[in-house]
Amino acid sequence: MPIARARAIDSPTGSFHPAEITRREPGPTEIVFENKFAGICHSDIHTVRQEWGPIKYPIVPGHELAGIVTQVGSAVDKYKVGDRVGVGCYIDSCGHCELCAGGQEQFCEEAIYTYNDTGRDGLPTVGGYSTLFTVEAGYALRIPDSIPLDAAAPLLCAGITTYAPLKKWGAAPGKRVAIVGMGGLGHMGVQISAAMGAETAVISQTRSKEADGRRFGATEYYALSEPGTLKKLRKSFDLIVSTVSAELDLDAMIGCLKVGGALVNVGLPEHASTVRLPNLVGGNRILAGSQLAGVAETQEMLDFCGEHGLAAQVEVISADEIDAAYDKVVSSQVRYRYVIDTSTI
Repeated sequence: MPIARARAIDSPTGSFHPAEITRREPGPTEIVFENKFAGICHSDIHTVRQEWGPIKYPIVPGHELAGIVTQVGSAVDKYKVGDRVGVGCYIDSCGHCELCAGGQEQFCEEAIYTYNDTGRDGLPTVGGYSTLFTVEAGYALRIPDSIPLDAAAPLLCAGITTYAPLKKWGAAPGKRVAIVGMGGLGHMGVQISAAMGAETAVISQTRSKEADGRRFGATEYYALSEPGTLKKLRKSFDLIVSTVSAELDLDAMIGCLKVGGALVNVGLPEHASTVRLPNLVGGNRILAGSQLAGVAETQEMLDFCGEHGLAAQVEVISADEIDAAYDKVVSSQVRYRYVIDTSTI
C-alpha cells in the first residue's frame, strides 16, 4: 500500500510533526493522486484546537487539496494518469438518497468528510497535509489548466463556499452585492461576485485591505470602524454574503438590504446570534445560511474560475511553517490563504 508523508498534531496545544501514513491501493472506482498543495482553512484551526468540540488525536487536517493523478482504478474512465485534480471538504456519500440525487451530497446523512471522520473501511479519514491521497473518482474535481495548482487548492473550500450562495441568491448584472469580510473566504467572494456581473461592495472592519478589494473587483469599500457606516448603507443591497466568524449586529446588517433582499451567512460565529423578526418581516427580507455545494456545482465553480481568470491569492509556505501560519490566520495576517507546498513535508 502507498506510504505517504504527512504532518500530524497530537493535542490542541501541540505542534505539527512529521508522520508516515498509509493510503489504500485504489479500488476499481478510485484514483490516487500526488498531492502537490494543501490550503490552510480557518476551520482546520478550529478543529485542531477543539474549538468546535472534542476530536481524536493524532490528526492530519486539510480539505483543500490539489495534485496530479498517479493511479486509476480499473473501472475509472473519468481520469487518467497525469490529470490535474482536487479534493474538497468531503470524499464520499451514499450516492442514492434524495440529497445526493439532487446534487447536494454535502448534506447526505452518510457524507464522509476529508478528515476527522470515519471512512467506509472503518478507519479514520486522514486529510490533505500529506503527499498522497486515495479517493473515489466521483468525488475528485478536475482543475482547469489555466489555474495554477497552488492557487486552485483553496477554491475547493473558499471558492465553493462563496460561489454557491452568490449563484443561488442571484448575483448578476443589475444587482448590488456586499461581501462582509475580506479574508480567505471574502477575497474569493469579491472576485466571483464581480465576475458574475454584480456591482460589488466590501464591508470590512477597517480600510486596510481597500486596495486589494478594489483590485479583486469591488467598486465600493466600507469600514465598520467608521461611525455611521451601516446607517448610511440602509436599503442598499440586493444580497449580502457574510464570511466572518466574528459577532455581527445582524439587525443593522439586515437593515442594509433592499426590500426582498437576502443576508446569507457562511461564517460560523462561536456564540448564538439574535435578530428582531420585524426587521425581516417588514421588508420581505431573508436571513439564510449556506454550506459548500455538491460535486457538480463545485466542478461548475472551478470551470467558472478557469474561464474568468479567477484564483485564490496565496502565500506558499513550507510544512515547518504550519504552526506559525495558524497563529497568523487567527490574527488576520495572511493575504489571503496559506498553502502548504507538500514537497516540504
